[in-house]
Amino acid sequence: MLIAVLPMSAKAQYKSQVWHPDNGNGTYTNPVINADYSDPDVCVGPSGEDYYMTASSFQCVPGLPILHSRDLVNWEIVGHALEKLYDGNERLTEHFSTPQHGNGVWAPSIRYHNGEYYIYWGDPDFGVMMVKTKDPSGKWSQPVCVISGQGYIDTCPLWDEDGRCYLVNGWANSRAKFASVLTVRELSADGTKVIGQPVIVFDGNGTENRTCEGPKFYKRDGWYWIMCPAGGVPTGFQLAMRSKSPYGPYEYKIVLAQGKTAINGPHQGGWVHTKYGEDWFLHFQDKEAYGRVVHLQPVDWNSGWPVMGKKGEPVTTYKKPESSSTLISNPVESDEFNTPTLGLQWQWQANYDEKYGVPTAFGTFRIYTHKLEEGWKNLWLVPNMLLQKTPADQFTVTTKLRLTSKADGQFGGLMMMGLDYSALVVRRSGQEFQLVQMTCKAADKGMAQTEHVIATLKPTAVDKTDYKPGIHEDIYLRLKVNDSKVQFAYSLNGKTYQDCGDEFQMKEGKWIGAKFGYVAAETDLKCDRGWIDADWIHVEK
Repeated sequence: MLIAVLPMSAKAQYKSQVWHPDNGNGTYTNPVINADYSDPDVCVGPSGEDYYMTASSFQCVPGLPILHSRDLVNWEIVGHALEKLYDGNERLTEHFSTPQHGNGVWAPSIRYHNGEYYIYWGDPDFGVMMVKTKDPSGKWSQPVCVISGQGYIDTCPLWDEDGRCYLVNGWANSRAKFASVLTVRELSADGTKVIGQPVIVFDGNGTENRTCEGPKFYKRDGWYWIMCPAGGVPTGFQLAMRSKSPYGPYEYKIVLAQGKTAINGPHQGGWVHTKYGEDWFLHFQDKEAYGRVVHLQPVDWNSGWPVMGKKGEPVTTYKKPESSSTLISNPVESDEFNTPTLGLQWQWQANYDEKYGVPTAFGTFRIYTHKLEEGWKNLWLVPNMLLQKTPADQFTVTTKLRLTSKADGQFGGLMMMGLDYSALVVRRSGQEFQLVQMTCKAADKGMAQTEHVIATLKPTAVDKTDYKPGIHEDIYLRLKVNDSKVQFAYSLNGKTYQDCGDEFQMKEGKWIGAKFGYVAAETDLKCDRGWIDADWIHVEK
């Protein structure tokens, strides 16, 4: 199979078969991204109509996804700001070379200032980090540690008209042993170091505003504004607070809450003012196993406060933002693996190592078997899982792959990964293969996985050389998702599929939604690695 590199214009017009919010009639339906882009933030570039979004990525690599839109409804993935955690710091790069579930990049903010784009985030274990670039879809700088220490999360800068820079942040109780307060301090004008003392500007302790975090900093009509969530992730609401000084005191109001709608906990995101004079707010909704998906709300400033949605309650279907663009595009899900670079929808579970897997010149992506440590119980710490976010409530994933095995026990296949996981894999057993469902509940707690042998398969090919020969199995694997339940299926000819294994109840990961994709591993520490060659993966209804 020849490699054909698609032009960006072709990539930009990807339309999902399972979720597209643009109704084609001047309206949209929430969520605008039905995938786990938690803690989203947005800014507008100098054109006034290029919007860039980023979101939490935690330990997943590459990190800090960059999405682009011309109308706040149709989004495409254009890159990542972090190739790994954290380039330029050997100690931290090594630390994140093994999966650190739920750690790493928390609640970033993205801003355009003085010809450059900046992203700030809090790593709860290591401090406040920043990267910048002139081209958000291109290469970003290596991370700069602005504040070193534990507990700092949810950071956002504000450059004032006089050039001074301020930073607001929340606090992680898991590290600091206090939370529900917001702190403001001054940074140097270039945003790289602290020059002022922190001041607590809001305290939600002992009130309905508990768990106030995720603040975003703005200035409008002489007022300093902090917009932040409170009340808890699945059930919370959005606050807006204002002051004539960055250090407060701030008065506040609830500007978005579930109310009588079905959209729970609508909060934590970014406000944007468009060149057409419109105001919009992107936020998340917690959908448990599916993660935190992205909604778009209109903002009404007529009262002097940013009342979001329809009178403070989230909208489901609404008129699209005004825009010169008519392009319909969604984040890419399917992949033919025909390009020499990995698709932007994919992430590893830890800092990338070339022994995890690489593209081939043959129209496949190769993933090598990971060496499981002695005494392993489950796959929680496998770093080379190649995964992507779930894109809808109902969808079907089908992949064609070949397992090449050099030794007994090597396996690879398709999985749904979370705190609980289930995978349908092909595993070598002697000179044959077994089709096995591997399932684990509470993988994060070290519980042992269970295995269900479904079928025994003869190899579809056997190496004829006597030098490190392998045996091969060509197979089509499928998972069907409906109402957060997974049903696996397989085919030997790509035409007739047979449901197999036990139905699996999806479970979210550590601060992220469940993710699907590939796993390849083995139990022999001394043998040559095997591998899977993924030919294609299709995400359909």
